[in-house]
Amino acid sequence: MDRNYKIEVLVGMFVILGLVAFTFLALRTSGLAVSDYGKSASYHLYAAFDNIGGLRPRAKVTMAGVRIGSVSSIDIDRDSQQAVVKLNVNSNINFLTTDTSAAIQTSGILGEQYLELVSGADEEILGDGDEITFTQSALILENLISRFLFERGKDE
Repeated sequence: MDRNYKIEVLVGMFVILGLVAFTFLALRTSGLAVSDYGKSASYHLYAAFDNIGGLRPRAKVTMAGVRIGSVSSIDIDRDSQQAVVKLNVNSNINFLTTDTSAAIQTSGILGEQYLELVSGADEEILGDGDEITFTQSALILENLISRFLFERGKDE
């Protein structure tokens, strides 16, 4: 009886460890893991897009493949009817110029979308609350496929 009890405890611990590992993996792949970007000093930038695709709050903001911040919130501008994305950028990234461009990119097999910033050559630097004016909306796969099929149908 004592031996069965030890086996049951070991199996229970193994199951609990597996659940913890699965939860950690699910949080990491979904982008919901707790990060230090909300705790470190940061400043806010804004960017307007015609279509944000699957971009969500807390999505990463990168530059040259390095994470430099996160998406804080997404709203609709009533006048332009565009999606306005609010970014938190780490305060040590204080060299983004006024001609910086922002593009919504897709990474990985799960199709996680993130925001990629490319700094320009202007001398004036973006400050807290400024807007990135050069933006590229998300690439929607369904739109590309339908465009390809309709263009192909016109040729025949």
